[in-house]
Amino acid sequence: MDRRSLLGMLVAGIVAAPHAVRAQPADKMKRVAVLYPGVDNSIFRGNFEGFRQALSAAGYVEGRNLTFDVRSGDGHELAPIAADVAVLRPNVILAVARPGVVAAHAATSTIPVVALDLESDPVTSGFVKTLPEPGGNLTGVFMDFPELAGKWLEILKTMVPALACVAILWDPATGPAQLDAARRAALILNLAVYPAEARTTSGIEPAVRAVMRERPNGMISLTSPLFNAGRRTIIEQAARYRLPTLVPFSGFAKDGGLVSYGPDVVSMFAQAGAIAVNVLRGRSPAQIPVERPTRFMLSVNVKTAKALGLVLPASVLVRADEVIQ
Repeated sequence: MDRRSLLGMLVAGIVAAPHAVRAQPADKMKRVAVLYPGVDNSIFRGNFEGFRQALSAAGYVEGRNLTFDVRSGDGHELAPIAADVAVLRPNVILAVARPGVVAAHAATSTIPVVALDLESDPVTSGFVKTLPEPGGNLTGVFMDFPELAGKWLEILKTMVPALACVAILWDPATGPAQLDAARRAALILNLAVYPAEARTTSGIEPAVRAVMRERPNGMISLTSPLFNAGRRTIIEQAARYRLPTLVPFSGFAKDGGLVSYGPDVVSMFAQAGAIAVNVLRGRSPAQIPVERPTRFMLSVNVKTAKALGLVLPASVLVRADEVIQ
């Protein structure tokens, strides 16, 4: 090879090199849209950190090769928001809670959707064909355990032996599965149950006030983003009416509530993040199995129990992951 030919090859290589580097998938900016039903509050941001860290650990770092587009609104507002997001063609949509999943599922059949839903059965809801092989553009983490509502009633009855009538905080936007399961479990446990319907965080206080006409001596909250965001209001109402209360979200007991039992939501966001990584690396959601929560936590607050005149059973204290004094 003569000197002129060698020099030409070197120059061509130098010119082509930047283009080759830019063509690598790792260096392309990825866009993840997030649909969340509710205000963008500190509770959501704390939970979302699990998702963010899962992507970061896989090399997708915000500001370097990743951007987030977080959109929030109530259930009615999410449909047009999801339609707007679909026009922008993000690489992945993270759809949080049933309203977010419904909106994303209706907005697109091509953009990959990773769902994080505590309320829906993904098969009966039509989101996926089967759990092992979703078959479409949607997969994710679903807590399709409506029977967990019965577990909440059992725990509360163990802590309150005289429990006879239970108020059930319920957000209609989450669907009827958990409420129906609670009613079935209540029959077995010989409990009367009265739903307290709330559609917004500001609706929690009047919902509890209204259900107190039935003289409940206990309350449980079903899963909903608005009840997680409004858990301090639930704590205030439970204290006001001296009502032993169980909420699924772990921060409830830490904030002064009596007892919480449910999935570790940060871990669920991390699971969803791991699924999103697979999608960003090119795997189709159709072949990514639906997952379920892997970590559940029982937390009890001893100080709150004493204020309510309750003696916590040893069986509950032994099982608890957190005992807050």
